[in-house]
Amino acid sequence: MPRSGRHLDLGCGLNPRNPYGFDDLHGIDLVMPAQPPAAFQLRVANLAMAPIPYPADHFDAVSAFDFLEHVPRVLATSDGQATRFPFLDLMGEIWRVLKPGGQFYALTPAYPSAEAFQDPTHVNIITAETHTYFCGTAPYAAHYGFRGRFACQRAGWMYAKYAETADWSGRKRWRSALRRLSSAPPTHFLWELSALKPPI
Repeated sequence: MPRSGRHLDLGCGLNPRNPYGFDDLHGIDLVMPAQPPAAFQLRVANLAMAPIPYPADHFDAVSAFDFLEHVPRVLATSDGQATRFPFLDLMGEIWRVLKPGGQFYALTPAYPSAEAFQDPTHVNIITAETHTYFCGTAPYAAHYGFRGRFACQRAGWMYAKYAETADWSGRKRWRSALRRLSSAPPTHFLWELSALKPPI
């Protein structure tokens, strides 16, 4: 049974993820297909260059599956006279569109996994500590222009195919069993962050 709420999936393609099971599903991608989807609302935007095209405090949750690694860390400004930080800007935009207490659920191939590097379009290498720059009472990324503040609900290594949903009931037991059975360590790092902001 879907939960009442509004969810946004970044880099969604034609199959947006909805880890919290909300009933109002939205997605953003680089191109609009010839046949726009009927099951969810799709908007087109290049989030390395432009803001998220939604108002502030709009979503109960935002997700990013295999997406953050494609967002550049540094780009030249349009006049070529300075630099800007698209990844920091995007994290600020995610915070902006989330309601107070809204959840950001991100799954990313991360260092030292080879999957973090093998795709030539991966330009933003995430580590097990990257999320800490956006969390706490005084996020360190604010020194570089980040506007926002998150609390870390959960962060850790995860096998990608087992992270489709945010329902973690009973997962600890079988996750440890999967580690024992697997010949390879997890390749992806999972963030579940909560937007800290005054109530609307």
